[in-house]
Amino acid sequence: MDLHFTTDVPTDDEREAIDAVLGPDEASSPDGAPRVAMQNRGTPERRSLVLPALHALQAREGWISPGGLNHIARRLGVPPAELFGVATFYAMFSVEKRPKTVVHVCDDVVCRVNGATEVAMACRERIGPTHEENEGLMWIKSPCLGLCERAPAVLIQKAGRGRGNETLAPATTEWIRASVEDKKLVVEPPLLVGPATGRRLLARVGVVDPMSLDAYRAHGGYAALRRAIDIGPSLTIREVKDAKLLGRGGAAFPTGVKWEAVAQQPARPHYVVCNADESEPGTFKDRVVMEGDPFALVEAMTIAGYAMAAEKGFIYLRGEYPLAKALLENAIAAARVRGFLGDNVMGAGFRFDLELRCGAGAYICGEETALFNSLEGKRGEPRNKPPFPASHGLFGKPTGINNVETLVNVNLILGMGATAYAALGTPGSTGTRLFCVSGHIERPGTYEVDCGTPLSRLLEMAGGVRPGRTIKAILLGGAAGGFIGPNELDLPLSFEAARERGVTLGSGVVAVFDQSVDLVDTLLRIAQFFRDESCGQCVPCRVGTVRQEEALHRIAQKRTLGTLGDEVKLLDEIGQVMKDASICGLGQTAASAIQSAVTRLKVFEGGA
Repeated sequence: MDLHFTTDVPTDDEREAIDAVLGPDEASSPDGAPRVAMQNRGTPERRSLVLPALHALQAREGWISPGGLNHIARRLGVPPAELFGVATFYAMFSVEKRPKTVVHVCDDVVCRVNGATEVAMACRERIGPTHEENEGLMWIKSPCLGLCERAPAVLIQKAGRGRGNETLAPATTEWIRASVEDKKLVVEPPLLVGPATGRRLLARVGVVDPMSLDAYRAHGGYAALRRAIDIGPSLTIREVKDAKLLGRGGAAFPTGVKWEAVAQQPARPHYVVCNADESEPGTFKDRVVMEGDPFALVEAMTIAGYAMAAEKGFIYLRGEYPLAKALLENAIAAARVRGFLGDNVMGAGFRFDLELRCGAGAYICGEETALFNSLEGKRGEPRNKPPFPASHGLFGKPTGINNVETLVNVNLILGMGATAYAALGTPGSTGTRLFCVSGHIERPGTYEVDCGTPLSRLLEMAGGVRPGRTIKAILLGGAAGGFIGPNELDLPLSFEAARERGVTLGSGVVAVFDQSVDLVDTLLRIAQFFRDESCGQCVPCRVGTVRQEEALHRIAQKRTLGTLGDEVKLLDEIGQVMKDASICGLGQTAASAIQSAVTRLKVFEGGA
């Protein structure tokens, strides 16, 4: 692809799909020939429609054709080469023609130990080798699809008019066949959440119809927004600060401090963004909230917009979550119709509206500045910090960004009061926390516990390790987290206790592995994940993730360069360089799980 347009033109179907997102093509003559570009082409706001336009083309044709790409580039005023760079950045887009039905089989760490190999074998027998078309079908291996509590999982991309993506979990050959043939499937399995006792953030999940605004309001919905309006923006932020709410995405930054910093910025406009690009392997709690209680997120975003003087918000949703997408679209539309979004929210005289944008399969877009770039229609590569999002975020303007769990905690704080909220948990980790329990556990699912609850208690709630098995290792925080052994189950699940033990709670992953697991194979899968997901922008991460995987392969194959000790030392040096010199958190944590397995579990010394 060049900076100049090729002679390729879109088909009528492609043009229709793209124009449905971008609006009528007023810059084209009746015969379809391009006229002078419209005045707003190439503006940041217009360019932000790149991702929706690419999604529309992919959903209609199953790939990003040269003609379709040319049409998007012309409509948005983006050079074709730049647009090609964006399209090739995301795993869910293809710039090479492929069948309209593609089966993505998760083979990440949790599905890998829960039947993914058998699903892959069935696909190989039915469809053929990976990445090869057979009778209009193709299948490929996928990183984590965020359905770990129902592993093994499959995502089926189905392009064409009237078709749509589907997730299947637990995946079976029969379900895959039925989905591929566009047959009506059985109802989605219920969301797996812990016992009702002690549930606050999850109180409505599985109880209230997620499609009904009336049902949401009947169970306390929009009382938090009403209180925020009653006390005003500054006192709303004060409540969040007094509650000592820490971010639940992994960084644990004080939420109220972030909100206050945005609110005080003189530059306008302000934006609020929800990071719902939940791509950390083993994480699925935000998906459960969005599928089970979508109006809670819409309300929380509205409170955030009110508090930070923002009139516009974006929910950046993981592209592999089609059910959450449908439910959030319904929630946003219903809220808008009933006056909970729009020019005069709840008759209180302030304006706030939401847009839902979907990612397209890029783990790096979970990093906040990479997410901003993605929303702006650019490659999802991280920015250097400072400046920070509070002053220079989306479109270069002050932006408050939080993940789903953090935001819905605000509803709880305003509902019960900051003092009562701060009394939950521990002094350094207030409130409750959602944990994604999966792997070799009797009752996998999303569990809500007070911060500081011992890990052993959480595992008891989930039924413990499967009968006849013993725990070999537990992965905390996901691929960017770390391993602990069965002798550390007394760990209190709080930010301060985790720091003292040299581990992280990260995004709430608790993946349990029994003695049947080959941990070296698990480490290889984690290394492969980071190699694939590195955006390649900075050398330490781009090269380090490759060298890390190579060293692990040499150790696994007993073909070390020098002694085993030499290779372990090399792994440590690679990890330290990535941690010290990478631009963003991906590179900085790409070696964390591997180093923890080496030091805590002695995985290469026969200790695990």
